Amino acid sequence: MICSVVAPFFVSWDITLLRFFNTTLANPLFDAVMPVITSIDFWRIPIILALAGIAIFGGRYGLTTVLVGIVLLTIADQLSSSVLKDLFGRLRPCHEIEGIRVLTGCGNSKAFPSSHAVNTMAAAIFFGARYRKIRWELIGLSVLISYSRVYIGIHYPGDILAGWLLGGGVAFGVLAAYRPLADKWPQIENTKKTEWILRLLRRKKHE
Repeated sequence: MICSVVAPFFVSWDITLLRFFNTTLANPLFDAVMPVITSIDFWRIPIILALAGIAIFGGRYGLTTVLVGIVLLTIADQLSSSVLKDLFGRLRPCHEIEGIRVLTGCGNSKAFPSSHAVNTMAAAIFFGARYRKIRWELIGLSVLISYSRVYIGIHYPGDILAGWLLGGGVAFGVLAAYRPLADKWPQIENTKKTEWILRLLRRKKHE
């Protein structure tokens, strides 16, 4: 009974907010920038370089961060794209709402939750917890990428909010599970930035 009353209310607000972000706030600058920001191709090389830099120059702490981060993102992405999207089966707004501005391909996958929101917020929370000096920049980047999904017309704001909650929840869960391991075996994190590389090079030199 409650769901039958509450659900239409939230759906109505979801559509209202979608039209506001997608249409009311439309402008030529965002029309040019948001399709680029939302594209994984735009971020692929910077992400690879950033992860490689952390793993190579961040010592065991950095290498462990990257490895655990990859596990985290695999869990978050599969949970959202392979489980929850099929479970809820919500269509993208570009498939069912008239008058929505669609600035990229609409795609055939389901909408809820947004995998972009899930993955970027999971990464922001996790890497922000490991490198606190840049945590707000990472969260801001997640918000920007997530907003682009609504602006280009392929996600509802509700998809984004659910994605943030899921991504944050998975990140906190992984951090909570990892911390006892790091406390039990501190040696997995305690080398200096490039010490492990220097040791490897010295070992090969003596062989």
